[in-house]
Formats: sequence, structure tokens, C-alpha cells
Amino acid sequence: MANYAGKLVLAPMVRAGELPTRLLALRHGADLVWGPEIIDKKLVQCQRVPNDELQTVDYVLPSTHAGKPPVVVFRTAPALEGGRVIFQLGTASPTLAVRAANTVIGDVAGIDVNAGCPKHFSIHAGMGAALLRTPDTLCGILRALVDEVGRPHSKPISVKIRLLDDLAATLDLVEKLCATGISNLTVHCRTTPMRNREAPIRSYLASIFELCQASKVSLIMNGALEGRKHFEEVRAELKLPTDVGGMIAEAAEANPTVFSLNPLPWHQAVPEYLQIADQYRNHTSNTKYMMNRMVPGKSPFYQYFIRCKTSDDFLYVGKQLGPNGECLSDPTEYLAKSRKEEQQEKKATKGKLLQHHDESQSKGKRVLEDENSQESKRTKTEQA
Repeated sequence: MANYAGKLVLAPMVRAGELPTRLLALRHGADLVWGPEIIDKKLVQCQRVPNDELQTVDYVLPSTHAGKPPVVVFRTAPALEGGRVIFQLGTASPTLAVRAANTVIGDVAGIDVNAGCPKHFSIHAGMGAALLRTPDTLCGILRALVDEVGRPHSKPISVKIRLLDDLAATLDLVEKLCATGISNLTVHCRTTPMRNREAPIRSYLASIFELCQASKVSLIMNGALEGRKHFEEVRAELKLPTDVGGMIAEAAEANPTVFSLNPLPWHQAVPEYLQIADQYRNHTSNTKYMMNRMVPGKSPFYQYFIRCKTSDDFLYVGKQLGPNGECLSDPTEYLAKSRKEEQQEKKATKGKLLQHHDESQSKGKRVLEDENSQESKRTKTEQA
């Protein structure tokens, strides 16, 4: 069973928390990694597909449109993150939560319930931070997961929350959550209305830890942690024991190597990320998203990566990064050529599709004419 005590972990982040980011974080010292929140209703529709070529396990949502490939909702690399990846579930229903968790539990180290995200995609239908307003529902979900998923599979169930309006209300909620049988509580040290630019409220942590400790539940603090060194400094300043862990979000999105005491500069972290993304065939739109986060806006590479369309483009541009982030060679000409070739390929593909369509229509017309001719012959024969 995964042990959360004292661990420094990667936060669940939509888009940023895909496989390449998780593997890079683990390579550079993350103890555990959370995957991005996935809604229960989507997960139960997925098919588990072992990917022998990539050595991954994929949870795939079948396509509803002919000709379109299925969508990989969640991909994990067991050899590299097995026993260290926590699946975050978006849910508002004990029944659906159990069904969804049982779908994926064999490939992850634990299940975490999202009860802290204030974004619309999480709080709609009563999920995410909306669960803080319905503690009975939240506790019901956690008890069901502990009893029907966690204990049967010897896997931990955890929950991530935000602070409530005051310390008393927060402690009352924490006490109820700890009584459900969860193994870990992650607290984002901001209230639901607060935004990430606002300083976190860490003064509640000592009291929260006391309640967690009494129930043998580990505690992880989240909010404005910048790296391993900063996490250890904050924990010491608050006089919290080393059993209290830390969760990094924004700083890890900008540089997944911050879990190391000596994180890489962005221009060294980027090529590592791109190599992993290429190896595991990360969707290029997601790779571009991460480049927009990892590359400083003032660097010319920010614009170069925006122009990339393929994995080869990203790799080529990444190879132009010098030892200090300077540009060894301007990739503009290469990207223009790549773009032209891509457009020609699309044009050729479109032409083949149109030709196939025309041939199909012509064949159908001939079949119809043959049928009409045969029907005409039968009619003349009957009349004769």
C-alpha cells in the first residue's frame, strides 16, 4: 500500500498531469504522482487496452465517429510509475465512484477523490469543490470506496480538499473525513473563492495534522510550494513534523524537475520532456501546451514551439537549445518546410478521399443501373 507520509508529490493537473510530466517528475525526485482528474462517467465507458509497443496500459474511449481513432483517456507506464501513480477521480456518486475506481484500480497505487477543484469542469453536477458543501455525500463516497475498492485491493483511498470559511468548520469537516477510513488527506491551503495568486493560509495545518494523526491518516499540504527545498523550509517554519508531506502544482507545471534539490534549468528540462513525450507518443497538442508552460515567454523558443505541428518538429527545435538556453540554429526554415510538407500531405489525403468517394458513388450508380436494367427485362418478360 502506498505510503503518503512525508512525501513530496506531483499535484493532479488537467492537461499538465499526463504521462510525460509524471515520468519526468519521478525521474527527478517526486515520491508519488497524481494523474489529472477524470470523471467517473467517462472512465466507466473506457476499455483497458495493454499497449505492447509502448509498454503502457491505456484506458481508451471508443470513437463514436467512423474513421476517427479512439481517445486515450488515461495512459500509465507500469514499469516506471507502477506503485507510485495515484488516480484522481471526479465524482458525486458513491455507486459510480466505486464502479469507476474498480475499472482502474489494478493499474494504479491508489484512488484520490477530487473535492477541491473550483473550476466549472469539476464542480458541475456536484463534483470537485462542490462536495465541500455536501459533506454527507462526500463522506458517503469515501466510505464506499474504502469498503468496496480500497480494502479488497489493499489500496489506499484519499481525498483532496480546500479550506472552509474558518478553522472550526474546516476541522469539523476533517474529523468527518478521517472517520471514513481514508489513508491520506491533501489540503489545498486556500478557500474555494481564493485564486492561486493569493497567499495560502497555512496556519490551520498544525490543528489539521493533530486530527489526522489521531485517526492514523497522513497529511499533505498543497499551495504555493516551489520545490523540494522550499517545501522543507515551509515545513520547518511551521514546526510541522517530517510526516507531513507536500504537493506541488504550478511550479511543477513550469518545471517538473523541481522535486530535486537541484532542479534542471528550463532549457535542460525541455529536451528531457520532449524525449519522453516522443517515446510515449504524447498528443502533440498536449506537448505544445506543456512547452507553453515550461518555456519562458521572452525566449524565442516560445514562438518556435508554437509553430511545431509534429513530434519530429518538437524534437528538432529542442535540439537547437544551447547550454544556456540560447538558440544554436534558427529552426524557422525547417518549420516552414515541415508545414509545407504537412499541407501537401493533407491535400494528397483529401484527394484520395475524394477519389474514393467518387469511385464509390460511380460504383453505386452502376449497381443501380444494373438493377434497373434487370427489373426492366423482368417486366418485359412478364408482359410477353
